[in-house]
Amino acid sequence: MTQTKKSSGHPLDGLLRLDRIPHIWCPGCGIGTAFSSCLIAMKTSGIDLQKTVMVSGIGCSGRGAGYVNLDSYHTTHGRAIPFATGMKLANPELNVVVFSGDGDLFAIGGNHFIHAARRNVDMTIICINNFNYGMTGGQVAPTTPYQAKTTTTPAGNPERPFNLPLLAYASGATYVSRWTILHTRDLMESIEEALKKRGFSFIEVLAPCPVNYGRRNREKALDSLKIYQERTIIKNDAHPTELDIDFDRGVILGKFIDLDQPTCTEMYDKTCRPKDLLYD
Repeated sequence: MTQTKKSSGHPLDGLLRLDRIPHIWCPGCGIGTAFSSCLIAMKTSGIDLQKTVMVSGIGCSGRGAGYVNLDSYHTTHGRAIPFATGMKLANPELNVVVFSGDGDLFAIGGNHFIHAARRNVDMTIICINNFNYGMTGGQVAPTTPYQAKTTTTPAGNPERPFNLPLLAYASGATYVSRWTILHTRDLMESIEEALKKRGFSFIEVLAPCPVNYGRRNREKALDSLKIYQERTIIKNDAHPTELDIDFDRGVILGKFIDLDQPTCTEMYDKTCRPKDLLYD
């Protein structure tokens, strides 16, 4: 009698909404690798997944919240962080993860980012940086490298992009790192560290967008991975002012900031204890 070997399934099946698969991400897109790294880190970190929520905004990366088999919220454009802040303040026991893109978090959502970091709200922000608005046609973004071509800068971007780790540090983030989707082990370990840390944690993930950004800059997905391999430098504890995106000079990766500071909830509890209020 011939026995049929039973499929063991995928290790992340329990964390995926399989009815939503296949996903909408393009071939060669780096978001899937970053998303997988995030889910693996959630499993290995030992955090209580029954008390974990993922929040996303609008954009290609924003679809992540719809694929994860946890409590999740796919929110309005640029508003992932205020939604996440409300959840954390209402229930401080939650592990709150924001998984979204550079345009969503730092263009329309930029003001929310700096104030959540300033307040040191206890959450983990994973920013997929593919240097453009990938979902809506490949327009220039706050992270588009200088002279890179997009649909709205066909002659090249004339503006300097944000240095995201510097912006996070200057705003008050207590954990800051940057990796690429090629550095998957380092990325998973960094996300796991961030999930376990109290305070506002920020991880920038450089990821290729071959269809929109790559096509206009004559950069295929494999070309992007080669760039990530040959033109990046791992330099832990580098000062955030050194972290501009310049692939000609070399882009620095690593863990840059790891501080212990009182969280937003702790500061509110200390300042606004009921017995200290001047009214009944």
